[in-house]
Amino acid sequence: MAEEARAAVRRDWPEPLELQRRDLLTARRRRLRRTLQCRVPLQRLLVVARLREEVEAEEVAGYHRKLFEDASEYYIREQVSGLLLLSSSRVLHVVESCSSTMHFLIRALASLQNQGPSALLQEIKVLVVAHNIPSRLFLRWDVAVVTSPVTRPEDSMQSQSIEEVVAECLTLLINVADYVLKSAEDDSKASSDSLHTLAPELLIPAGTIGCLCKAEECASPVDFLRMYLSPVQPVLDSEAVWPIPLHLSA
Repeated sequence: MAEEARAAVRRDWPEPLELQRRDLLTARRRRLRRTLQCRVPLQRLLVVARLREEVEAEEVAGYHRKLFEDASEYYIREQVSGLLLLSSSRVLHVVESCSSTMHFLIRALASLQNQGPSALLQEIKVLVVAHNIPSRLFLRWDVAVVTSPVTRPEDSMQSQSIEEVVAECLTLLINVADYVLKSAEDDSKASSDSLHTLAPELLIPAGTIGCLCKAEECASPVDFLRMYLSPVQPVLDSEAVWPIPLHLSA
């Protein structure tokens, strides 16, 4: 009877190959769990601005390259990816990196805003800050200079809300990211010239960017930092007591 019980137990044991597969699957799950725990959450920032008169595109690109070089000295855990789109004295900039790099960039833009009319960028607006994005849209950080910007009738923009215009910009950026990725896979040259020549329907109209720069609903870098640094739970009027109780005024 004991021999039959032991034989039944042996039959229920998994085969060596099955045990090996289970061990490999467990190891992969543990490795993936450690990777997710160590991964720095990514953020995506979308900024629009107007170029100061007589400012060259290369000067703007050089300014941002220097910013990211300075940021990399302090925040080296996540590289910067995105696209700096320069079109007809307008700027649209999407950046993907860790939160520390984003805050560094927004502080730099706030410093530019405080310089007034002499600043490199004017009418800067922070449109979107997306937290914990699952993946990047762009493989690296690139600069695209559009020499023949796409135009758009003003009547069509006036009939749209700011939320709809921002959503349209995000949709176009996703299409641009897909185009750049496919161009990289095809080993073709996705330069600033070919970006407009090959796919003009992907470009965000300069008038749309100009409309967003003037929109009061969009926060400037200074306003964004003020909201970011403000207390989460402000004091309510009902919590304020006047006159001050004697045991507090003594």
